[in-house]
Amino acid sequence: KFFCSRKNPFSSALLSPPISCGRSKARLGSARRVCGGEMDGGGEEGNQQPQLVLAHKLFLLSQPDVDDLAKVGLRDDVLAAVKSDDMAALYESLATDGVLEMDAALLAEMRGRIEEETKKLDEKITDAEENLGESEVREAHLAKSLYFIRVGEKEKALEQLKVTEGKTVAVGQKMDLVFYTLQIGLFHMDFDLISKSVDKAKILFEEGGDWERKNRLKVYEGLYCMATRNFKKATSLFLDSVSTFTTYELFPYDTFIFYTVLTSVITLDRVSLKQKVVDAPEILAVISKVPHLSEFLNSLYNCQYKSFFVAFSGLTEQIKLDRYLQPHFRYFMREVRTVVYSQFLESYKSVTMEAMAASFGVTVDFIDQELSRFIAAGKLHCKIDKVAGVLETNRPDARNAFYQSTIKQGDFLLNRIQKLSRVIDL
Repeated sequence: KFFCSRKNPFSSALLSPPISCGRSKARLGSARRVCGGEMDGGGEEGNQQPQLVLAHKLFLLSQPDVDDLAKVGLRDDVLAAVKSDDMAALYESLATDGVLEMDAALLAEMRGRIEEETKKLDEKITDAEENLGESEVREAHLAKSLYFIRVGEKEKALEQLKVTEGKTVAVGQKMDLVFYTLQIGLFHMDFDLISKSVDKAKILFEEGGDWERKNRLKVYEGLYCMATRNFKKATSLFLDSVSTFTTYELFPYDTFIFYTVLTSVITLDRVSLKQKVVDAPEILAVISKVPHLSEFLNSLYNCQYKSFFVAFSGLTEQIKLDRYLQPHFRYFMREVRTVVYSQFLESYKSVTMEAMAASFGVTVDFIDQELSRFIAAGKLHCKIDKVAGVLETNRPDARNAFYQSTIKQGDFLLNRIQKLSRVIDL
């Protein structure tokens, strides 16, 4: 199903046709849940934040792999969300970009409601400051912050959150404000804001903080690391949160396991992968809910390479339609193939290309082209004897590699010292 040809099992990933409307709706099932009520810093199970659901739909609208019929439904969902939350600034931006049609009357109506609601919130703040206590004043400022978040006014929301923080004493409540800021950053994919907010949260934890919020921060930071291609750190943070996950405002638990498995495969060694992922009971309980994920993980560990390629090709659509992983799609494809080829070659000093092609269910020409690229890039330690049709591995000696690295670093240090001495003599 996923193999465009026997010659190239990845051609379906690189040149796949747009997904059908039915498959789009199945894939977007979780995105179609619209949550009502006031925003909360945390989320209950299955209660993803509406703003992040909307951000995912906007991302899908920009993807050529989603067919036009599915995009019609997505546009309707986006317009309904924008109307229900009076997101005037976002509506104007989307209309300018041609995603939605401009309706001047609707835009004026939304702006009018925003102005009216803002006045009411300001009156409540004034009343609280004149007649009530500090707690009520903070709650009034927080309500205004949440309203600006809901209507998509990024700068006003960040400014109001700072005001609210000034009225806040408890570390836990300050942490909740940081989580609101992180959600704003994730909606706009503002990595600078996310990075600063994560650093701020860590400083707050030095003053104290409960474990539940600390565990939630690990998921936020892990998602940030994954979105910025720091897969190794993301893996560590995700694995620490597998048994304590409560961050349902970001995504469901099965999506979290999807991210955990993908990042683990390209960063963990075989022994660690077995202990922390393959045999993890929390992962085993959920992994079957994500199509192809169980086959992808288990066939890799069990060296069933033909099955692995089929499962891997099946996962490519999910990766391409993921808002956080899509920018790293080609990089991830290369890294996974490096892992699986290295694992296969680890067992041999030499092996025929025909035997390797048979193990992976592809042609000898495809293996030849694939390995040539990875060897040239320094990803695989082997050489191809084209005449004999044999692959010969030349595993690097770790001790000699460390020795050479030490010598190079020593030469570099001596050169720096000599340059410095010349400057001092002058």
